[in-house]
Amino acid sequence: MIRIAIANQKGGVGKTTTAINVATALAATGWKTLLIDIDPQGNASTGIGIGPAQRERSTYDVLVDRTPIEQCIMPTAIPKLDLCPATVDLSGAEVEMVAFDDRAQRLQKALRPDLGYDVCLIDCPPSLGLLTLNALTAADTLLVPLQCEFFALEGLSQLLTTVDRVQQRFNPDLGIIGIALTMFDRRNRLTDQVADDVRSCLGKLVFETTIPRNVRLSEAPSHGVPALIYDHACAGSRAYIALARELITRLPEERKAA
Repeated sequence: MIRIAIANQKGGVGKTTTAINVATALAATGWKTLLIDIDPQGNASTGIGIGPAQRERSTYDVLVDRTPIEQCIMPTAIPKLDLCPATVDLSGAEVEMVAFDDRAQRLQKALRPDLGYDVCLIDCPPSLGLLTLNALTAADTLLVPLQCEFFALEGLSQLLTTVDRVQQRFNPDLGIIGIALTMFDRRNRLTDQVADDVRSCLGKLVFETTIPRNVRLSEAPSHGVPALIYDHACAGSRAYIALARELITRLPEERKAA
């Protein structure tokens, strides 16, 4: 099972939208996909059609109570896509987990290789706290959504520093599979400038595909479906399909074959 954390400590950069739609695109290509919502806001769960009343168990139970993750996983309306939802209980999980000796490895231990999934995407909260640390420790690689705005590179440098620390202390094999430029607006010259700066600094680490500002991407969560289902022909959906294709090409061949 390939495990991909989707993280950026800045809020509003498109993490959850990216997690939902990339997971949907991977499932549509035939990959048995697990989406883990580790954000106390639970937006990935809501955006994929699982309301709060349906979440009897969640990632809180996995992290705090050591409930086997298969008991918390729920099917979604999307074939080959399952969800481990989040609840507001997660907002207190970081305080409760401080007392645990293995507080950074709880999710890693829960994601056993025999769960039967080809790929697992982990939607992280907008912070670099213990929940995100669990995701980075459990992940094989990291996908970073990066908003095309002035402060983007400053926030990215903080995240890369955290990744370096995680590699040194918890997960030496953690890599970065790519950086996805989101909320791209070609009418705005600043957007092009930020994109050029990111590409000049990070080169091929940046995905060729950019995710545009798109009303349909914003509307889809209120209907409880990914944009790829809400309007598969809109510019945002087409961009996420292209991003998923590009993501697959970056995965190691031996992992894809497995």
